[in-house]
Amino acid sequence: MMRITGFLLIGLFLHASAVFVTAGDETFTFRYKFTQGERLRWDVFHYSRVKTTVAKTTKTAETSSKSVKLWRVTGVKPDGTATFEHLVENVDMKQKLANCPEVRYDSRTDKKPPAGFKDVAESVGAVLSVVTMDARGKILQRERKQTPAGARNKEGYMTIPLPEGPIAVGHTWSFPHTIDVPLETGGITKVKTLQRFKLESVKTGVARIRVSTVVLTPVTDPAIEAKLIRNTSEGTVRFDIDAGRVLSQQMDVDKEVRGFRGDASSLHYLTRFTEELLPVKTAIRPIRQPRRRGL
Repeated sequence: MMRITGFLLIGLFLHASAVFVTAGDETFTFRYKFTQGERLRWDVFHYSRVKTTVAKTTKTAETSSKSVKLWRVTGVKPDGTATFEHLVENVDMKQKLANCPEVRYDSRTDKKPPAGFKDVAESVGAVLSVVTMDARGKILQRERKQTPAGARNKEGYMTIPLPEGPIAVGHTWSFPHTIDVPLETGGITKVKTLQRFKLESVKTGVARIRVSTVVLTPVTDPAIEAKLIRNTSEGTVRFDIDAGRVLSQQMDVDKEVRGFRGDASSLHYLTRFTEELLPVKTAIRPIRQPRRRGL
């Protein structure tokens, strides 16, 4: 049974923090780097499997999606602050609910979406938000045009926040985040969490960063744990230091909560989220063949 405490950590991480290095260590400075007019694309995969047991009845819901995420950079300031449009170019989704046939929607081939996928279809190719982000990944402004269907946490980070100063391999930085958890009574309880990042290695200019989530607010109610569980992912990020962008990431959750709705109830939440940066698209001009005489 998952039990989240983290009480002793509250005093350690009241503010965003970074552990700096001692003299003699090789250090690395992390900053996002963009160019006005460039387009960045990532292959995105998201899979989730939720198994619930209540009153001796077990149900399983399984969903997966493949999509291409696009950032269109519309402006870059001298300090590295960038403004970009966030879109989803295409999506291929599958959903299998308990005692129901599998439903699938592929925006590239299906002219009409099946029932329940209308919002997904309408969001494909549309600008979902216009974002202004500084060189450390802090969102300075976000103008929402649409909310992507199935968004896991619409107020979450769009990318990983970067440390303020140079750090060496083995050092960590962290940023606080508060999650609003809805209650069965209709109210909301606020749970303080901390995203922790550790620089595990740097090879040929590519950093491997370990990401984990620490829950600071003591949580003993299984009903709250069940709603919080999807926000406790862990994984790794590969960051190109010279290019200033995320090359890939993988985040996972595999946890179980018991007693969230009676003593015999249980919830098992399994999910994987991955991104992979795609090569920049370049236009290829056709080769003109020389004209033959007499033709």
